[in-house]
Amino acid sequence: MSERLRRVVDALEIQVGQRVLEIGCGHGVAATYVIERGARYTAIDRSAKMVAAAQRRNPTGEFIVTGLEDADLGDRRFDTIFAVRVGLFHREPERARALAERWLAPGGTLHVAYDSAISRPASAER
Repeated sequence: MSERLRRVVDALEIQVGQRVLEIGCGHGVAATYVIERGARYTAIDRSAKMVAAAQRRNPTGEFIVTGLEDADLGDRRFDTIFAVRVGLFHREPERARALAERWLAPGGTLHVAYDSAISRPASAER
């Protein structure tokens, strides 16, 4: 499994029972690390192929095929939202953050990672 993704998830400081949303789950490697910590995990990814692979790896997670721009998670709120190497956060960071922040619970945080480093924009805390 990926050490880079393990470092990213470690930096999130996820606690048991937290509600976590991953944007762009890929093969589900980070999902495994999040679920191991006892979090309630949900992911969105625009690729049905990636979602299928992630579900096989993590049968207890919830995976939804949709892009960030089209996602409808209703009134759900998450304590932690994170994205690793998601292009929209690189190309249009303000727009991507605004789309993701609508699902933050009070006190929740949004984290964006491009490599092994992870950042949390100050405006993302609620």
